[in-house]
Amino acid sequence: MANSEGSVFWGSFWMLVLSVLLFWLPGIGSLIAGAVGGKVAGGVGRAFVASILPSLILAAALASLFHLIVGIAWLSFLAGFGAFMVAVAGAGFMVIGALIGGLLA
Repeated sequence: MANSEGSVFWGSFWMLVLSVLLFWLPGIGSLIAGAVGGKVAGGVGRAFVASILPSLILAAALASLFHLIVGIAWLSFLAGFGAFMVAVAGAGFMVIGALIGGLLA
């Protein structure tokens, strides 16, 4: 699955999958998902990027969708930035778990 250096893509993938599967464990589920994804990512820096990447993708998708609906570029940017900030704030435990998993890698 991942080489010896680790992979940001696969780390992010496992964080996303495990956080969806462990949603019923608030806080702890995200921490576990982050730790596993951070270990797969292969280092602290890679783990941090892998934990923020789903938030960036979500923000870009929502900004694009909002731009298709409304058609105002600066308003779409604000909506995407707001979605990014909410997603990052909600992923706090995942970032902490990713840093722990990155240290264990």
